[in-house]
Amino acid sequence: MADFRAELARLPRLWGLYARMDLLFIARGMKTALSWYFADLLLALGTAVWAFLLAERFDGIGEWSKAQIAFLLGLALFVRGAIDFALNANMYAPSRRIGRGQLDHMLLMPQPLWVTIASDGFMPFSCSGTLLAGAAVIVWSAHALALSISVGWLALFALHVASAAVIMLSFAYLWGSLAFIAPRGAEEINATTTRLIEQLKPFPLDGVGGGISVLLLSVVPAGFLAWLPSRVLLGLETSSWALLWTPLAALVFASLAVAAFRLGLRHYGRTGSTRYLAHGHRR
Repeated sequence: MADFRAELARLPRLWGLYARMDLLFIARGMKTALSWYFADLLLALGTAVWAFLLAERFDGIGEWSKAQIAFLLGLALFVRGAIDFALNANMYAPSRRIGRGQLDHMLLMPQPLWVTIASDGFMPFSCSGTLLAGAAVIVWSAHALALSISVGWLALFALHVASAAVIMLSFAYLWGSLAFIAPRGAEEINATTTRLIEQLKPFPLDGVGGGISVLLLSVVPAGFLAWLPSRVLLGLETSSWALLWTPLAALVFASLAVAAFRLGLRHYGRTGSTRYLAHGHRR
């Protein structure tokens, strides 16, 4: 326990180190900074803006008004932006690190693997474009909806953003752990599953049917990333238990992801990376 607390206390220093390196990268020139932020924003909007355009064309989607759809879109962007902010550099795509043999480099570092995962992708400057765009859309839609913002609401917002980010990361690590067994194939599968959940997360699930709703809250947990948190934050969900659904789901998915990753890591300890062998992908 003492070792864990000591490593936990090191995280702010590591984040500061990676933040300085990231700042040096983005501060090479205004042209570099603007092109980086513009490309990042276009990529993020390309996966989510269709929901807003659909709402604009039909003056809303189902029970959701245009302003509510904008809030949903903003929250979806903000959750992905929070992940990019804290866990970039392929930390959100574990199959790449595992399948390409880069996990060996992480295991050789003089610190626990979880510390490396929690700090190595911290890029608060070059990867904050999506986060800022999501925040701007949320502020605009909150003003349009005349939401009553309080300290309690902000705490609930932070809890649901963190829970949604954990679910999104857990889903990536569940599929990414397949790279311990199939390095080449799992990298393609991981990219496809990530794209699937990205495309589904800004869509309101009201009225899609019980079967599909269950599917999108379990096997493909896109509903936990923006739809259900938005219903809670906008006051559309009347059940008092709804406040806990997304955080509890985060605990379940995180537990499954940790178990899958540990099983894969034990297998990796016996076999090692096959990516650069004669029958591997990178030979």
